[in-house]
Amino acid sequence: MKIGNIAIGGNNPSFIIAELSANHNGSLETAIETIKAAKRTGANAIKLQTYTADTMTIDVKSPDFMLSQGTIWDGQYLHDLYKVAYTPWEWHEQLFKVAKEEGLICFSSPFDRTAVDLLEELNAPAYKIASFEITDIPLIELVASKGKPVIISTGIAGKGDIELALEACLRMGNKDVALLKCTSSYPAPIEEANMVMVKDLAERYNVISGLSDHTMGNTVPIVATCFGAKIIEKHFILDKSIGGPDASFSMDEQEFTEMVKAVREAEKAIGVVDYTLTDKQKKGRDFSRSLYVVKDIEKGEIVTVKNVRSIRPGYGLHPKYYSQIMGKKVLKSLDRGTRVSLEDIEK
Repeated sequence: MKIGNIAIGGNNPSFIIAELSANHNGSLETAIETIKAAKRTGANAIKLQTYTADTMTIDVKSPDFMLSQGTIWDGQYLHDLYKVAYTPWEWHEQLFKVAKEEGLICFSSPFDRTAVDLLEELNAPAYKIASFEITDIPLIELVASKGKPVIISTGIAGKGDIELALEACLRMGNKDVALLKCTSSYPAPIEEANMVMVKDLAERYNVISGLSDHTMGNTVPIVATCFGAKIIEKHFILDKSIGGPDASFSMDEQEFTEMVKAVREAEKAIGVVDYTLTDKQKKGRDFSRSLYVVKDIEKGEIVTVKNVRSIRPGYGLHPKYYSQIMGKKVLKSLDRGTRVSLEDIEK
């Protein structure tokens, strides 16, 4: 899979996405500064959400439309929340432009057909399907039909939901699909992260897998990396003090920078399966054990546990020969501190 000029998957580093979401808090200037800050953190991409309150839901003040699922937004009506949280569509073109100038890939999560139309006009290089939209098969089909990479969060999905979404992409002839393990709680409890799923998603569905994270801190992204995550997405905010619907579970610039650094270090630490020794490891063998004369031995004397031992450093005979030479005569006198050699021992 390739998004913009960045290859994703295989031995490539993780594709790290800073999620802007509602963290502009209604200010275009804040949104622009957040994109610039995201670049400073080392992120690869900035992601928007493209919807309005009216494309997301309807303005009805009834219990069905009030949040009451134990979220940080409980007590608010859906329409009222989205009216505050949305990213104005007239900002999109400028935000895409700023991201390009900063060297960041910019794409978005659309939530209806009109959003897809707007993003196509802006030549978005990929699409993200949010967790709660994984059941919206018509939307997934539309997005997949554009022939661009599709990243799908699985926060509320069972196996059946995931398979329906993947089948929708394949029906549209789109095989560039990634699945992100996600826990749709805000913030998400770390004990529900279940990062082993990152590996299982990749193996079970033969796709690139990754993480869309709502936990606090960078522990879960590091663990995800160790399980093979090739995409890491985290909510990003310029300054938590500005508040907003997503501020409480978003990372600021310092936190996001530390996460990127930790993920990159984890990638280096994982390495590859390789039993050959590096130059440093070879040098370290100087401190391994080997066979040395520890008491002067006269020619014709017997090798015993008292005059030959396995000690540091490792320049002498390999310890595997220890039993073989015990009880044998030496062919010449050997001083204390001499490296044992098979040539000095009778056959």
